[in-house]
Amino acid sequence: MSERTPELGWMRLFVEVARLGSFSAAAALLGLSQPAVSYQIRRLEEQFGVSLLRRQHRGVELTAEGERLLEVAAKAVGDIDALARSFRVEAQRPVVRLRTDYAFSALWLIPRMDGFRLLHPETDMQIVATQRLAAGFRDEADVAVVFGTRAEFGAVGTLLLPERVVPVCTRGFLDRNGPFDDPRQVAKARLIHLDAPLPSPWFDWRGYFAELSVQRDINAGRGDISFNTYSLVIQAALSEQGVALGWIGLVDTLLSAHMLLQAGPQLEAADRGYWLVPPRSPNVLSEKLCTWLSDEVERNAE
Repeated sequence: MSERTPELGWMRLFVEVARLGSFSAAAALLGLSQPAVSYQIRRLEEQFGVSLLRRQHRGVELTAEGERLLEVAAKAVGDIDALARSFRVEAQRPVVRLRTDYAFSALWLIPRMDGFRLLHPETDMQIVATQRLAAGFRDEADVAVVFGTRAEFGAVGTLLLPERVVPVCTRGFLDRNGPFDDPRQVAKARLIHLDAPLPSPWFDWRGYFAELSVQRDINAGRGDISFNTYSLVIQAALSEQGVALGWIGLVDTLLSAHMLLQAGPQLEAADRGYWLVPPRSPNVLSEKLCTWLSDEVERNAE
């Protein structure tokens, strides 16, 4: 006799025959013929080497061995049915997609995502972070939060976070290398840079000092560091490697927790920043996410 475990289909068939007490009723329920059901039950009995059912004039009843098998099989089939239902429910859960960059997702969005889940527990959020969005990004997301200028996104989006920057560093770095009471003192410190094309699409140290009419000595700040991802810039600042430009909105929680300190005057580019861009065809999910993002920015600005 084969030691192979009976297949799930046979177990379900056995459970239905036992529950209904009839080969014919089980066959009708499962979309099979009565002879096919009878044949599968005989195969099952051959595999187990015992009689599971007593055939009667009108229907069948379980043997003692059949009762024992039913106790196990009914639970197994029930558990699998429940799992299948949960898979279907999860597959049908609404999902709203948000495309943005690494800095916004890591420093602004992730610390606040619980707020969206509390408001909309029935909706899953999918975050797609990329350093540069492709030209057709509005066709690939429900909502996008993108950095740029009014000329680029003003016609399709709403300015969510205007670009405002301040120099930031840790208390330890300030104590060892400060004071930074004047931007010219900051210019002499070791700086942490975010790589950018020229001309830079955002404030970089060159643009920051130019706005304040500060000349940086070519020999100043030897040991400057550059990164291609803003989250690494902030991590380096937290590790006391130098002074970084902190974007207000991204470093607020670090400033309020005194993990970073402001080390110079704030500058603003009023027509530049993070833009909230809805999809070409808004839907209920995208509207929920857009509303939450706008409300969250407004709440944190108070």
